[in-house]
Amino acid sequence: MHPKQATMSAQIMLFGGRTSKKLAEEIAQHYDLPLINVQIQQFSDGEIQPVIQDSVRGEYVFFIQSTNTPSDNLMELMLLMDAARRASAQYITAVIPYFGYARQDRKDKPRVPIAAKLIANLLTVAGANRVMTMDLHAPQIQGFFDIPVDHLDSSAVFIPYIREMDDTNNILFASPDVGGTKRARSFAKYFKTDMVICDKYREKANEVAGMTVIGDVDGRDVVLVDDIVDTAGTLCNAAEALLNKGAKSVRAICTHPVLSGAAYERIEKSLLTELVVCNTLPLKQASKKIRVLSVAPLFATAIKRTFEHRSISSLFH
Repeated sequence: MHPKQATMSAQIMLFGGRTSKKLAEEIAQHYDLPLINVQIQQFSDGEIQPVIQDSVRGEYVFFIQSTNTPSDNLMELMLLMDAARRASAQYITAVIPYFGYARQDRKDKPRVPIAAKLIANLLTVAGANRVMTMDLHAPQIQGFFDIPVDHLDSSAVFIPYIREMDDTNNILFASPDVGGTKRARSFAKYFKTDMVICDKYREKANEVAGMTVIGDVDGRDVVLVDDIVDTAGTLCNAAEALLNKGAKSVRAICTHPVLSGAAYERIEKSLLTELVVCNTLPLKQASKKIRVLSVAPLFATAIKRTFEHRSISSLFH
């Protein structure tokens, strides 16, 4: 059912999954609404059964849950949507701040799955009428869905921060790999400055073998731009390479702080001035070098505009 077919009496109901509960609470505060209670029952074998505590009949429901590991986060989201669909919710939106499995967006070698497409199918079958997410690793994943996808842009959060930081007009943007060039270029274009590329090559997954800086960074305050920071090896190597080429300072802005393995230790020991991330995922531990910016106001605004049938893309012009 299209949202414009909603009855005048329909209300917004916000739910927070366990991995995104804190972010969901912030979004609810910005919207001045309480989170709807959900009881998660767990059987002795580990199976979960979410139970929605209030009626959702005829309502607009928004389930806020990132689908990072463990896979229970994805399963919890799908079970919640299935429960709402069976309870006659009028319109179901899966709000997925971090869309897991997005790095498996194509068949890059024989006999591997295209996991992002499978997840898109599963979310739709589970009952989602709409998906809202932020900074997909591969923007074309939107085309994997046969339902509307609202793709929010973290630049709306990072740009005000960079404005405050850059008071000398000495800033320069860098991509930590060739694949992120478009992302870095969009920031460089907005701030009317230059960009460079760190060309990396790997001998095996999650391990950078070497890196070359393409462009002049001498005396510049460099900002590395990426969507995901996982093991942090690429960022830390890029920071070292940029400083070796004469950069004055290097900091990084990354939307999703996956931060697995030895990431926290690498960041603490790195030459990065700071790493700025969004709270699309909760940090596993505190770090003096990591600064967290909240995406709650942006998601709250997007949810409100979805309900009121207003443009979301205008938030990023």
